[in-house]
Amino acid sequence: MVRVHNLVPQERWSKRYDFINNYERQLVANNTHILKFFLHISPEEELHRYRERLDDPAKQWKISEADYKERNFWPRYITAYEDVLNKTSTEHAPWYVIPSNNKWFRDLAISKIVVEEMESLGIKIPKPQVQSRCNPS
Repeated sequence: MVRVHNLVPQERWSKRYDFINNYERQLVANNTHILKFFLHISPEEELHRYRERLDDPAKQWKISEADYKERNFWPRYITAYEDVLNKTSTEHAPWYVIPSNNKWFRDLAISKIVVEEMESLGIKIPKPQVQSRCNPS
């Protein structure tokens, strides 16, 4: 938003990429595993979700006039997101761009990546420390 709406000069926000990369490098050096997901939906899907929120009284609080106004900046947001993804996706902290028009697919894709990362760590469920004391008879 800072970049899209020119809230601060480019020389200031463009330095943030290096700050992000350095911070993530420090986290990884301290044995933190980073998974970053960019959940991408199309402008059509966004509008569809807005309509659903307006039609559901329990979800109307999630939408405001500002959401519709921001849609006018979609191309600028895409350019900004592409730069963030390209400049902060590193070997130690990659971005995963997840197509998210379908929530079931989004959830499946993210779950698969998380499971693969967990398996790569070789984590095993510990054996119980206490034996059952229940007498089945």
